[in-house]
Amino acid sequence: MSKKIPVTVLSGFLGAGKTSLLNHLLTNQQGLKIAIIVNDMSEINVDAKLVKEGGFVRTEENMVEMTNGCICCTLREDLIVELEKLAKLDIDYVLIESSGVSEPIPVAQSFVYADEELGIDLNTSFQLDTMVTVVDGQQFWQDYRSEDLLMDRQLHVSEEDERGIVDLLMDQIEFANVIILNKTDQLSSDHAAELKHLLYRLNPEATIIPTKFGQVDPIEVLATKQFDFEKSSQSAGWIKELNEEHLPETEEYGISSFVYRSRKPFHPERFQQWLENWPPEILRAKGFFWLVTRNEVAGFLSQAGSMITLDAAGRWLASYSQAEQEALKDQDPALFEAWDPQVGDRMTELVFIGQSMDKKAIISSLDQCLLTEEEATAPVAAFVDELPPFLVE
Repeated sequence: MSKKIPVTVLSGFLGAGKTSLLNHLLTNQQGLKIAIIVNDMSEINVDAKLVKEGGFVRTEENMVEMTNGCICCTLREDLIVELEKLAKLDIDYVLIESSGVSEPIPVAQSFVYADEELGIDLNTSFQLDTMVTVVDGQQFWQDYRSEDLLMDRQLHVSEEDERGIVDLLMDQIEFANVIILNKTDQLSSDHAAELKHLLYRLNPEATIIPTKFGQVDPIEVLATKQFDFEKSSQSAGWIKELNEEHLPETEEYGISSFVYRSRKPFHPERFQQWLENWPPEILRAKGFFWLVTRNEVAGFLSQAGSMITLDAAGRWLASYSQAEQEALKDQDPALFEAWDPQVGDRMTELVFIGQSMDKKAIISSLDQCLLTEEEATAPVAAFVDELPPFLVE
């Protein structure tokens, strides 16, 4: 079997510096024959000097231009088809520059799972090597604090695209093997170090490299062999906290994380009030919660910046019949490891990542949202629940 062609995917929000990084890599190819896939090749600097030196030949076969969409959404099928064509060429490496609004996970899935509709399995010819995310050090906090949706900036890929800017930033950061913290020349050394600490907390598995103008040693992002889908799927800091892989606090910048756990349900009105008065020192939160008015379904909370999303995480196992529970236990006993005799698997587990957090005060305020002993005996109909409805598939 022939050797698989390694692939590096560059992600990052608009203006972060992906194209600068790509141009830098093309100028320092170290003898590799690199094919690139981009959403907009107007800014790719493949000049006569590079062609003369044999590092890259600009042809339709070797540079695939994708426009009017992003790789993760409308162009995923095109990506798979074009990669299959590239597999037949004499190339050493593939670089993919995703659009600024592209999520990295669907791109990665294209290399992990065969596309049955197209009848193409990229895994036979390609090896996804490194997922790189470029972060704009100068713009990060402005975008993080923004309440804008992609559609507010005319960046949405469809009328159904209701993603928030900050949610996209988190998706790109938390699934990366390498995070390029770009434009650090426009930050003070203290602010750059502070942001680097936060990025580490958001994704402890990633290699974080401060840069200016996207200039990085190619060995940091090419042929690193860092990508592993299962590992990358578990690399986010909030997941590690849930799995009790606690990271120590960075004392110099006060960046820390902790998990709030409870076996009592939230009172819907008090929990809603807490959400509406979100502690500003909490920068990132994610996890599951139990709401007394929704005993059948687990809630899922995701927060970044001013964006807070509540959704369904699936049915509590305790809501299944005894027979169904026994069948599930036979299939996967691990599902019942945290089973409580009174409430089953119902519980709240929320991870909080923040700066200068008053952990005791946050825990105390959340405890006050829990049902009291007197309220626990009241019927569900006695509670007013005006939180957004969960969407259950």
